[in-house]
Amino acid sequence: MNHSTPEHYNTLITVEQLARLKASGKPLMVFDCSFDLMNPTAGHEHYLQTHIPEAVFADLDKNLSAAHGVPGENGLVATSAEAASGGRHPLPSRERFAVWLSSVGFANDMQAVVYDRNGCNYCGRLWWMLRWAGHDAVAVLDGGLQAWQAAGQPLSSGEEPGHFQSNFELGQPLETLKTVDQVETDLGQATQTLIDARAPARYRGEVEPLDPVAGHIPGALNRPFASNIAADGRFKPAALLKAEFEQLLAGRDPASVVHQCGSGVSATPNVLAMRIAGFAPTALFAGSWSEWCSLPSRPVERG
Repeated sequence: MNHSTPEHYNTLITVEQLARLKASGKPLMVFDCSFDLMNPTAGHEHYLQTHIPEAVFADLDKNLSAAHGVPGENGLVATSAEAASGGRHPLPSRERFAVWLSSVGFANDMQAVVYDRNGCNYCGRLWWMLRWAGHDAVAVLDGGLQAWQAAGQPLSSGEEPGHFQSNFELGQPLETLKTVDQVETDLGQATQTLIDARAPARYRGEVEPLDPVAGHIPGALNRPFASNIAADGRFKPAALLKAEFEQLLAGRDPASVVHQCGSGVSATPNVLAMRIAGFAPTALFAGSWSEWCSLPSRPVERG
């Protein structure tokens, strides 16, 4: 179920809808969230080569994360008090995030549209963060930059001119953030169902390219984030997503779901997919596996 209206999009937006919105002159900001974990400068390089006209670049490391974590008393903790989670990509505090939104000229009356060229792996993070900041009018461009290009829509290259500073004001969070302590306290309870968005081999602990320990949080179910995307690069239909999540949950309460991945980024397409499927909003454990496994005393499951 898509809760969007013609004036207001809060899950997905199509290429045609975005083109219409751009032509309408209504307050709008488009964000390019392209990124590459193995080559952190590649996202900006790709943006400079080609992007949707007037899109603002949102860098996962610099804009959508706090300072990277360091080992601390309770595992991986952020180096700054301006972080809202631990892990490899700690969430910045809501206040810190609002400062960045204001610096790029984003205002409360704007429709936000986010995209990447990575199958929604990274733009889902900004979709979630804007909702966490209390901003409902944010949608993911279905099919990403590839769908925009395939439709013959205009493209730009190079840096875009800057925007005037705005004063973005935080609202009540529209998304639920779970801490590592909350996840650990509720481990094994019927009130918590963890869904791990990493690739099956990482979930099973056969490979671990990014974190010091391989495996998964005990009891977590596995749904790789790419499972939400059809062959055409767009999200699967709502009814199919609903059926797949129901099959995965196998009778567990959808309201108990807490999403996680390696560092709280690729879990967000699963959060979005459950919204598209018509489920009530579900929670995100942003520290994810990277925060969980940073403390040796926490249990690990493999296989």
